[in-house]
Amino acid sequence: MLSRRALNRATLERQLLLRRWDLPVTEAVERLAGLNAQDPGPPYIGLWARLAAFNHDALTRCLDDRSVVRSSLLRGTQHLVTAADYLVWRPILQPMLERRQQGYFGRATKGVDPTELAEAAQRLLADQTLTRPALGKLLAERWPDHEPAALAWSAQFVLPLLHPPPSGTWGNAGPIPLVLAESWLGRPLPTDPSPEPLIMRHLAAFGPASVNDIQAWSGLTRLREPVERLGTKLRRFRGEHGRQLYDLPGAPRPDPDTPAPPRFLPAVDNLLLAHADRTRLMTDEHRKRVCVGAVVEPTVLVDGDVVAIWRITRQRDRATLEVELLTRLSDTDRSAMTEEGMRLLAFAAPADDHHIRFIPPR
Repeated sequence: MLSRRALNRATLERQLLLRRWDLPVTEAVERLAGLNAQDPGPPYIGLWARLAAFNHDALTRCLDDRSVVRSSLLRGTQHLVTAADYLVWRPILQPMLERRQQGYFGRATKGVDPTELAEAAQRLLADQTLTRPALGKLLAERWPDHEPAALAWSAQFVLPLLHPPPSGTWGNAGPIPLVLAESWLGRPLPTDPSPEPLIMRHLAAFGPASVNDIQAWSGLTRLREPVERLGTKLRRFRGEHGRQLYDLPGAPRPDPDTPAPPRFLPAVDNLLLAHADRTRLMTDEHRKRVCVGAVVEPTVLVDGDVVAIWRITRQRDRATLEVELLTRLSDTDRSAMTEEGMRLLAFAAPADDHHIRFIPPR
């Protein structure tokens, strides 16, 4: 049986959050099983929270040299993953992505055959990069009765596409470019969609975990049988409430009393999205404040638990870190959070004047 705190420390160790690690960015992204990248900033802050001496250029170089890529993957959302992981994961996730396309854009693309749409988009992108609006406009020439935006969005669900830099890099916004994954990486995608590699990677990055946890993280369904097929490759545990948990035999499970320093995590950090049961990291009451619909707020961990929400505001040459506490803190914890918060401001919001404002619990 594993206690809540034992699960907490095991996951934090694998997510590089019990100390800052001296790792190359590509190795960190691999060990984290990717970073949520719906906006450019969060992956940078997520790596800053985990790596020693991390700077913005370190991740941007990996996007430029194509060792890390950005695409629609887990749960149908934008992620940064290593190129090697993308090639393996995309075929496994393809059926889920096609279901998401139907859920999001099925009505808007009624009458459009997904296979034909993929083939048309592939021809248009065969030797060029197009922004999403430009691709949508060209696809609408073939399907003039459909919204260009719905056609372009659908294309990136039914066809393996990437978003090349400078899209997804620190401080860069604007129209999203699209490129064929196989052209960008110079390698074909495998044809074996067996989910076992993805199951093993989730456990390595977030375990111990249940089948429901793996499904919540990936967006896949019906994983119980593939998990059981792994047999002796997995260890089995029970959580405090009797849930069946799985793990890799050699994965780290630190002492539950291992210290966990304060850490500021970005919005939609996968640490908070990798489990159906998130009580290893926060109470159900705090989850209602942190996870509101599709929004997952930037959070602060103290002793491994979510205790606050944060945001940065700017006014002229002043940057203020607002920390909204979800629970009361000791003076020691508040002091340690302040030190870490000042480091966050220096990384994420350079300014002549930095200030931290604590908002007491409601």
